[in-house]
Amino acid sequence: MKPYSQSLLMELEREMERIHMEHAEPIKYSEQAIKVLQAKIGMLKDYLVRYSFKSKEEEIDFFKVIKPQFTSRLIYYQEVFNIEHNRPCGSEKIIRKYYKAELEKLKTFFDQNLDFYRYYRMENVYLDSKYFLRGEHDIRLTLDTFYYQTDHQFSTSHDFKIAKIMANELIKVYLDYELAKLEDRPLPGQIPVNASQKQKWTAPKVYLIELIYAFHMEGVFNNGASELKEIVAYLEAAFDVQLGNYYRTLIEICACKSEKTRFLDTLRERLSKRMDDADYGPAEG
Repeated sequence: MKPYSQSLLMELEREMERIHMEHAEPIKYSEQAIKVLQAKIGMLKDYLVRYSFKSKEEEIDFFKVIKPQFTSRLIYYQEVFNIEHNRPCGSEKIIRKYYKAELEKLKTFFDQNLDFYRYYRMENVYLDSKYFLRGEHDIRLTLDTFYYQTDHQFSTSHDFKIAKIMANELIKVYLDYELAKLEDRPLPGQIPVNASQKQKWTAPKVYLIELIYAFHMEGVFNNGASELKEIVAYLEAAFDVQLGNYYRTLIEICACKSEKTRFLDTLRERLSKRMDDADYGPAEG
């Protein structure tokens, strides 16, 4: 399951990159993204119908980690589409008020699901068999009513809630960004640091792209909710570098028959050698 889902996720990232390059307006790119995501989620569902999980742990991983990476994006783009489609005409003051009201909706969801949010954020697992195995729902564990209308072959009681949490984090970033533009303050991702503290990337750009891709695939930022372009934008600002058409570089890395992880391999070898050479043993007395 994991190799297929990772391949599908990589295809999705390529499609998302193309859409954002072709469309700058949120309504336009959201509409296109929704169509692509619906198709990819349909493919994931078709694969699951024919697949037999090898263990309960694998099934939990699918519904807790893998599926939400797809559905959270669908929720995000649907919400961006709705937010912008319903945005009122009027002064900046009216639009600011509207965006702030949307932020309040995110807070309401957080408040209503605080217990589960804490469970998820603290990486607890003791209720995973109830939350993320099909047919194991417990009505005492705050079930959403829509769960009873879902396809139980492709859903558990709480996988949608994981996706909703991940999507809300992205929606908050989007709303903060739009508010920052209206209020003429630094945009999210612009890092105010002293010149003496700033770190400039001076190694080949392909090395940083390789790192970024590894970070993204491992889901190290925001519990895997961050999109590739968001990680790129953040690290470009942090390291004072412009990566240009980084997606083409990624494709070239993936197409390389050897040394796909050249920089990561070099880092591992040098770190291992440094640790072997270092004297970390107990002091002789």
